[in-house]
Amino acid sequence: MPRQHPSMPDSPLPEPPLGPEVDPTPRPLPARIRHEGASVTLEPLQAAHAAELWQATQSPGAEPGWAYLGYGPFADEAAMRRHVAAFAAQHDPMAWAVRPKATGTADGWLTLMEIFPADSAIEIGHIWFSPRMQRTRAATEAMFLLMRHAMDDLGYRRLVWKCHALNQPSRDAAARLGFRYEGTLRAIKVIKGRLRDTAQFSILADEWPARRDAIAAWLDEANWDGQGRPRASLARAQHPPLPWVAG
Repeated sequence: MPRQHPSMPDSPLPEPPLGPEVDPTPRPLPARIRHEGASVTLEPLQAAHAAELWQATQSPGAEPGWAYLGYGPFADEAAMRRHVAAFAAQHDPMAWAVRPKATGTADGWLTLMEIFPADSAIEIGHIWFSPRMQRTRAATEAMFLLMRHAMDDLGYRRLVWKCHALNQPSRDAAARLGFRYEGTLRAIKVIKGRLRDTAQFSILADEWPARRDAIAAWLDEANWDGQGRPRASLARAQHPPLPWVAG
């Protein structure tokens, strides 16, 4: 009987642990299309939006909104127009102007970015809303329209939210929308000459239906009183101590 080589194991080695198998089909790239909501319209960003966006930046209290972005504030309308024109020409990030129906004017922008079709991962980011739009139903619906487009229409498996680790309003918004905190990437960027830590959050495909339904219920007309105030909290809906029903 031949002798077994000393390096050969007595039995087959166990398979190394691997992640679950998934559909590897690359997801579609987002397209520059209009998205219509009940309280807001998203329009593919173009230079023609610059004048209205410039006016939105002149609202009282707009200055702090640029603190954590890599651009802005802008010196004048011409500088804003140059930025918007360059921003609108990019495919990643892909930007939309946000037009709340309450004002009828372009009051901000947001993007889909860091788009990885083969990995089925996509990020929502570059969010800038004027002070008159912040913390409104339209602001939440604007983000929800792109989240739903990425997850339901395009079938992405991972939706990402990243922000400056010191940007507490953005961290609060991520939690309110149902994103799960994954950790902080330390000293990963330099923004306007300052070192930045980045906090990272995500929603995965199996988590999305519950997140989607909670946001949709919060946005539903039944959840709003005659003064335009929500009857129930979205943050509570995303992390409820008991089953939650809007209204």
